Amino acid sequence: MIIPVRCFTCGKLIGDKWEEFARRVREGEPPKKVLDDMGLKRYCCRRMLLSHVEVIDEIIKFFEAKKMREEEF
Repeated sequence: MIIPVRCFTCGKLIGDKWEEFARRVREGEPPKKVLDDMGLKRYCCRRMLLSHVEVIDEIIKFFEAKKMREEEF
């Protein structure tokens, strides 16, 4: 899934914050500190970033495997 542009509950823009959040957490910073530094105080906005799962990488694997099977036949 792609991160939603706005928080589902309050409507605050959050889509532009995903890249920085993901990068900083990947580098080892605690998610709480990253969210506080980015100014996300509301629980609803914080949950949007904390619970987001990048599934596109998993979906691409299945698509590529299907494409390879079709080319074999």
